[in-house]
Amino acid sequence: MKRAIAWLGMLCLWAAPTLAIAEPPLAAAPLAAPPLAAPPLAALRSIHMLTHEHAAQAVPVEFQATVTYFEPALMGLWVQDQGLAIYVETGGATPLLQGDRVLIRGVTQDSYRPIIIANRVTVLAHGALPAPVPVSFADLISGRHDCLRVTVRAIVRAADVVRYASTPTIDMQLLMDGGYVDVLIPNATSVPAHLLDAQIEVTGVAAARMDGKKQLTGAALYVESLSDVRVLAQPAEAPRSLPITPIDQILAGYSVQDRTRRVRVRGTITYYLPGSSAVLQNGARSLLLLTQTEQSLRMGDLADASGFPNARAGYLTLTHSEIQDTRRPAPVTPRKVALSDLRSGGYAFDLVSTEGQLIMAVREASQDEYVLVADGHLFTAIYRHPADALQGQLAPMRHIALGSMVRITGICMLYGSDPFNGSKDVDMLLRSTSDVEVTAPPTMLNVTSLVALVGVLLVIVIVACLWGWALSRKVSRQMKAMAGRVEAEAALEKKRGRILEDINGTQPLQEIIGQITELVSFKLVDAICWCELGASVRLGCVQPIPRDWQVYSQEIAARSGPAHGNLFAALDPHSSANSHAMEALSMGAWLATVAIETRGLYIDLVHRSEYDQLTSVYNRFSLERQLQELLVKAAAEERLLGLIYIDLNDFKQVNDEYGHQVGDLYLQQSALRMKHQLRPGDLLARIGGDEFAVLIPNIHTRSDVEEIASRLERCFEAPFDVHQCMLLGSASIGLALYPQDATTVDALLSAADMAMYAVKNAGKGRGSNPGSVAAAPRS
Repeated sequence: MKRAIAWLGMLCLWAAPTLAIAEPPLAAAPLAAPPLAAPPLAALRSIHMLTHEHAAQAVPVEFQATVTYFEPALMGLWVQDQGLAIYVETGGATPLLQGDRVLIRGVTQDSYRPIIIANRVTVLAHGALPAPVPVSFADLISGRHDCLRVTVRAIVRAADVVRYASTPTIDMQLLMDGGYVDVLIPNATSVPAHLLDAQIEVTGVAAARMDGKKQLTGAALYVESLSDVRVLAQPAEAPRSLPITPIDQILAGYSVQDRTRRVRVRGTITYYLPGSSAVLQNGARSLLLLTQTEQSLRMGDLADASGFPNARAGYLTLTHSEIQDTRRPAPVTPRKVALSDLRSGGYAFDLVSTEGQLIMAVREASQDEYVLVADGHLFTAIYRHPADALQGQLAPMRHIALGSMVRITGICMLYGSDPFNGSKDVDMLLRSTSDVEVTAPPTMLNVTSLVALVGVLLVIVIVACLWGWALSRKVSRQMKAMAGRVEAEAALEKKRGRILEDINGTQPLQEIIGQITELVSFKLVDAICWCELGASVRLGCVQPIPRDWQVYSQEIAARSGPAHGNLFAALDPHSSANSHAMEALSMGAWLATVAIETRGLYIDLVHRSEYDQLTSVYNRFSLERQLQELLVKAAAEERLLGLIYIDLNDFKQVNDEYGHQVGDLYLQQSALRMKHQLRPGDLLARIGGDEFAVLIPNIHTRSDVEEIASRLERCFEAPFDVHQCMLLGSASIGLALYPQDATTVDALLSAADMAMYAVKNAGKGRGSNPGSVAAAPRS
């Protein structure tokens, strides 16, 4: 996010409306004369009036304006003239000062609104800066004053020194009437202590945050120096002078005033996960809806949704959404897009179709996951199992041969929203199992090539028979080479022993396969040897093979399922190694099988050691290991860390009355519900029979953990429909914070456990424990 802010100014919104420019007609000219070139645009107003189509045509510009902000480290130049402003990309080479009157020559480039790519900036004179315009948060978030020099009044909520492009910069978060805005002040190494919680007036250049689809997601302010920040009122008490508040009473200072208006949108339902989220798409625009509804919605229907606008993880979302299905079909045709274009960020939440080669397929408790490769990059396609399928027996996972080319249709999900921070990782959310379509089977040897290979082998046999009489002439030379062969066999055994040691070690699998091809090549007297795994992975020697050389192959067998691949060797037909080529390849193929399957078993054991096999969440070992790592990081960064302990009430009664099968399904559904309440980065683990824990990093106050704990408690309010049994579930929840409650792994787990048992004991004598949340007791 911080790196994204450093580049926010490259896409600015303009106050003037977007209009098509009407060019004056050219004067009549003789038929033989060439057409006249259009003169450069000489005013900002003319540039602002360009449409997206015109701006993309690199229209020449030559205009004068005043520099309002320039920071070479960020390659950022903002200029203003007659109440209009624009961003100019210069490369940061020309030294400029605020107030410089400059002549800018360059061309336009399309963005959210036009920007300028300058090829020359000439300083004409130095003068006064344009007077700043007082603006409100509504002005900034609407884009009416973007790129203009403005003044805002706000309260400083946070101020830190960070580094952007190796430049120390103050990053302040200001609270205005209506929302938050970021302020960046470069070339500053410390934050004045009197700024925190102060009411200030700050002057700078307005800029916009936006996502990869060039949609506005926030506002920021670029400020030249601390001299542009004026303190209007100091806080009633300095932060360091505030009285100590008991940890369990901090909510006394909590207050939220949310005046966000509910909005209504319309589009086609392209994705729906009951109780979690949905996606609406209207033309080239799509929107993620966060909703708890579990009503029956049909994908492909036109629907209206109302909710509250927000920007989550840098993307526009609609929270607390209510959705009304019109039951009128309005299907959206998936757009065919290459993976490289999807990774640019311009298709977030769109219904798209892309192709790739399947390299892995995994069935999990809650979803089917397909891992594919395209354009040299991996991406994942995920099909979430319906809730009713989770309650019963899942249908077998659709079998698709590994190495097949498939077309994936679904919703494009991205990790990261900064449009200037490189390509993003992509996930595809599938609507049904039919969204995976096989377009080409794995490549294999065909009958024609096998017949040709048999024919070549027959020719080799015939030639070998014809030349058998010449063997007697070579007997003497072979006797002399015997000693050399003995030494070669010893070296061969040494290489094979080293490979077996590496198989049981930590050597990467690709390096081990490479050693195996070298071993086969050594045994066949420097033959060209390589290994093919699947349709696109080739390891070993890649040099060209002479046309007259003979190629031998051996299948790398698997103990179950299709073969892992093939091992090949190419030899000179006059080489003495032809006679034992298949023996060497069989040895190499056996070693490759051992290496591949041993490494697969190791990966499976690692997964089983880190995840709970019933609920597919982390186990206690993984929780304690990651908790230890996060405690070290939290101590180094002086950050808070939260831990929530959850115990399912009356779980033994469920097992006793309904049986262990119902108990297991109840645990699975409970884990799934709790996972849906967590943020990205939070970790859910099962640490006992009916006990779970949640690790909460990246928090600012205890209220952040308490809010998540409350969501976890509320997720048990709805009955559980488990194997035709309606269960009323609840949980006792305790929480602890680092470093307030404890500073070690065991102490933090004990503190949260004690808090949970305090809740559970408080419920005894009142029948079924309704479940509640408690904090760790003070030591």
